[in-house]
Amino acid sequence: MLDQALAQLTREARRRGLNDARWAVAAGLRKETLSRLRRRSSCDLATLEALAAAVGARLAVASGPPVEASPDGDFPARIEREYEDWLLDLCASGATDPAAWRVAGPAFFMAGLAVMLAGTRGFERGRYLALGEALHRGSSREEVFAEWLARSPVRPSRFLPLVRARRGRVA
Repeated sequence: MLDQALAQLTREARRRGLNDARWAVAAGLRKETLSRLRRRSSCDLATLEALAAAVGARLAVASGPPVEASPDGDFPARIEREYEDWLLDLCASGATDPAAWRVAGPAFFMAGLAVMLAGTRGFERGRYLALGEALHRGSSREEVFAEWLARSPVRPSRFLPLVRARRGRVA
């Protein structure tokens, strides 16, 4: 799991224009420490928290199905029934806490789901657009969302009716 966490944090560091040396300094670490972490299977929690904080991320314990990211890290590698149910429950719940959404899947994918909900009757447009932007900067721009629609394994025509059907059943 350390390699997955580091990969996700590294992507966020790159999005923020940080190379390893600048990222390590921002986290209060030596560059060598970051380099060594990539070859290990475990690390001190404080070190991982420092790396996360340096890129504006937080560590969280997630419940639910494990999510493997696609090679580019933008989408889930696959959406099986259990994971789809989890996503449907999250979307139907009305929750807009970015922390709850971050643990549910890759940032770009989850941001696209939030933007999709922003355009859906019964969902507060402003809250969901803000959620999308908190998860992935620029996600509410038309061209970015168009890319999400083209690449996403979730089809709105199928997914949104399922969310609406659950809306009244999820607390």
